[in-house]
Amino acid sequence: MAHQQVPASDHDWLMVWEEQFTGSALDFSKWSYHFGKGPNHELQNYTSAEKNVRFEPDPAQLGNQFLVVQAHEETTEHDSETFAYTSGRINTRGKFNVTYGKIEMRAKLPFGQGIWPAFWMLGEDIRTIGWPACGEIDIMEYIGKTPTNVYGTLHGPGYSGGKGIGTKLDTPDTLSAEFHTYGVEWEPDCIRWYFDGALFQTRSPADLGGDKWVFDHPFFILINLAIGGDWPGNPDATTRFPQTYTVDYVKVYQRN
Repeated sequence: MAHQQVPASDHDWLMVWEEQFTGSALDFSKWSYHFGKGPNHELQNYTSAEKNVRFEPDPAQLGNQFLVVQAHEETTEHDSETFAYTSGRINTRGKFNVTYGKIEMRAKLPFGQGIWPAFWMLGEDIRTIGWPACGEIDIMEYIGKTPTNVYGTLHGPGYSGGKGIGTKLDTPDTLSAEFHTYGVEWEPDCIRWYFDGALFQTRSPADLGGDKWVFDHPFFILINLAIGGDWPGNPDATTRFPQTYTVDYVKVYQRN
């Protein structure tokens, strides 16, 4: 079994990248938009419209701002395809990649049937070798039909989609009620998931049953709010729009 490095204390980490969402608009030296459809039979059209991706002031702290990713029920077209919803998805591909470290987000999640926000990472070589060979680290996934659960999952060759390696954490309250922190500590041959600083899952190559561990090269960060799809199912009459995914910060640390 691979050696699993012990969780690091706070003083073991050195911040190497952060996003506090300052200024008036997305920092294009850090982020890019994704446009159009998503995977998994989702229903949204991803756009760069202000109603879908914008900054808003924090009413509780003067000078602090939030990233707001918001989904709307509205008909739009992209590449001759018609969509019933719009939303936002941003990523750091080609602008910030990291191999190993502590990656953390503080956010308040949306709610409702068919709502699917995520904070995740993909191997930067996805365009050359494809998915799932590039690897995927789902730091946080949440679906509206299980509003007190947070999911952390790995996808790679032989363990992708519904066969991903992961778990869910049952939390005391609905995750849309308050801000929480979601993070991983990613090290050689070991990834640990945290919710509000508490460890809830550890994975290593021993969990893959002989399949290849592909978490040993640079990955980039993604934030998105999907609507519908294979896993959460589609919105229904109980789902209210707009739905809002509010992100306070994203921080990346490496071993000091």
